[in-house]
Amino acid sequence: MSHISVLLDETISFLEVKDNGVYLDATCGRGGHTEAIVKKLSTGKVIVFDLDVVAIEEAKKRLAPYLDKLIFVHDNYASLKKHCEDYGIQQLDGFVFDLGVSSPQFDDPSRGFSYRYDTPLDMRMDQNQPFSAYHLVNEYPLDRLTKVIRDYGEDPFAYPIAKRIIAARMSAPITTTGQLVDIIKSALPSRILHQKGHPAKQTFQAIRIEVNQELASVEKAVSDACALLKVGCRGCVITFHSLEDRIVKDIFKQLSTPPKTNRRLPQQIIDIQYQLINKKPLTPSEEELTQNPRSHSAKLRVIERIRGTMYGNDQESQENQTV
Repeated sequence: MSHISVLLDETISFLEVKDNGVYLDATCGRGGHTEAIVKKLSTGKVIVFDLDVVAIEEAKKRLAPYLDKLIFVHDNYASLKKHCEDYGIQQLDGFVFDLGVSSPQFDDPSRGFSYRYDTPLDMRMDQNQPFSAYHLVNEYPLDRLTKVIRDYGEDPFAYPIAKRIIAARMSAPITTTGQLVDIIKSALPSRILHQKGHPAKQTFQAIRIEVNQELASVEKAVSDACALLKVGCRGCVITFHSLEDRIVKDIFKQLSTPPKTNRRLPQQIIDIQYQLINKKPLTPSEEELTQNPRSHSAKLRVIERIRGTMYGNDQESQENQTV
């Protein structure tokens, strides 16, 4: 399945792209969001990040007519602040994060992301990274493996799955996704195996997140991107599972919510630098879900940097700023 950018029209609409603006696409993928932004630019620029060098090379082919307006960075988006400084970018007119794994990564058996193929365990977004799913599955002790599956896969059967993995690797290393799927299935009760959805989905998600340190990177990168936003400009983040969405929601809420004040004290002026554009996340339309079933779990959150003040004991204003 080819990669289809999720919530593309909505994201570009929220960004309100300026033709001379400087934008960040923190998750280039195959360049869908980048292309939609750069087409609207005259003298503007887009700085584009991706851990996957294959994705960058494919995006460069797609974006060949616009290369003079693009800066490609092969690195973790957690380092975006440093790279922006290196390129003399002090502020952004907008940013986009399209989190998760792109369709080409899932659909390439050699990458080892999918439980649909029997291929070598890998799951590295950055192929230059030495640590892979193979090392995690074969080297993590029981308590750490259980924690990863429980915390990042939100799987109630984390402990029995981890125990089965430990027991299996004592005979021989677990080397393929197919072996891992069989081990996961053997740890689950029959009622779970017959439920809708693949029984290995949560464990594979957990391992992928740990291998690529996704959640820690999201927290740092989104916070840094917000700090770089110009006044009157917006940031858009698309998430695909509850863990990363919770991180983004909490960052946006913290930035847009005024601190509590003592109402018995004289009015205090509080500087509010951000506001939420959509208090509830936007989800794909029925039309998009039909065209791209993989978009079903996507959520779009948008924040804008503003310059405003409010009085600390103005209850109505405080409530309007709260998610």
